Amino acid sequence: MNEAKIINDPVFGFIKIPTGLLLDIVKHPLMQRLTRINQLGLASVVYPGAQHTRFLHSLGAFHLMSEAILSLQQKGNFIFDSEAEAVEAAILMHDIGHGPFSHVLEHTLIKDISHEEISLLMMEQINKELGGHLNLAMKIFKDEYPKKFLHQLISSQLDMDRLDYLRRDSFYTGVTEGNIGSARIIKMLNVHDDQLVADSKGIYSIENYLTSRRLMYWQVYLHKTAVAYEKVLINALTRAKHLVNEGHKLFATPALSYFLNNDVNRAWFYEHDEALKMYECLDDNDIWSSLKVWANHDDKILSTLSCDMINRNIFKVEVYDEPISENRISEIRHGIAKKFAIEEKDTSYMISVNTIQKDMYDTNDDKITILYKDGTTKDISKASEILNMQLLSKKIRKYYLCYQRI
Repeated sequence: MNEAKIINDPVFGFIKIPTGLLLDIVKHPLMQRLTRINQLGLASVVYPGAQHTRFLHSLGAFHLMSEAILSLQQKGNFIFDSEAEAVEAAILMHDIGHGPFSHVLEHTLIKDISHEEISLLMMEQINKELGGHLNLAMKIFKDEYPKKFLHQLISSQLDMDRLDYLRRDSFYTGVTEGNIGSARIIKMLNVHDDQLVADSKGIYSIENYLTSRRLMYWQVYLHKTAVAYEKVLINALTRAKHLVNEGHKLFATPALSYFLNNDVNRAWFYEHDEALKMYECLDDNDIWSSLKVWANHDDKILSTLSCDMINRNIFKVEVYDEPISENRISEIRHGIAKKFAIEEKDTSYMISVNTIQKDMYDTNDDKITILYKDGTTKDISKASEILNMQLLSKKIRKYYLCYQRI
């Protein structure tokens, strides 16, 4: 009989994957595909150590889930072994539908379908191959199972996904502010009225978690340089698709070529079986290998953007607290058109205007509920002495102007 696999993780130490369904999922080609997709996309341009993969994140989230299930069971919350295995399987596969470079493809080559929906399509595929053993996991993932707290462990304000990526991204980027006490938070989790709650003893850990999350968003995920680098890639892929539509022959791997040559949207995914197969072949390598060839293409815009990506020549970024004036945008467009000898309408590939906003705690999202010893509950915004409602729900809005250096 095969023994459980032990994987040495630099963040959590040894992660044990039991033989059977969970190990079959880890070994599946669609899970192994995640070893070729970076967790933080292009954030490594700012933090060179951030080279960890979505596969590693999925293993970390699985480890935290197994710890959370054990902790909840020890507090007298009844969870069947089949439910524990199903929720662990669901968290292992929660990111399985991610494409290369986070959400870049959702903005360029694939329209109207999210990676969450593609994850479900892939889960259904694996479920067929495994003889329907993922039926329960998929019910929990889709929030169709009676025990709602199991879904909240996968997707909520205190889910295992967030607890892992904050710890992991903090570790690999070196941004220590994100180093949350995930072990303490998991020990404080409980179930009340079929809802996931945190015991009142853990309120300081929750406050630290919310503060860390906010810092990580502005210092890592929405860092102005990473945002600008992503815009270069989005514009390069958009230009490549435009050239293909005009009849130009472009080098691309078969998987990337499929998405450049077809207008793929949600309906297309459901009408063409090969769309999912091609998507499953896509990873970071398809994009990088194509960019390396495009860097020598005759089209000045595509070659410039591709060279920018390869040689880390990032768009210049200006961050404003107020909307950017049309005069400023026109001035930059004119300068780009003059320098690169292109028409002003084509300068849209070399400039990007974005509004980014983020709050610390969204009261419309799943709330974080604190459970007291007398059985009463309070929302974190009312329970916290430090974080009042005004501070928690304050939306920070920034305006980013990214453009080709001239």
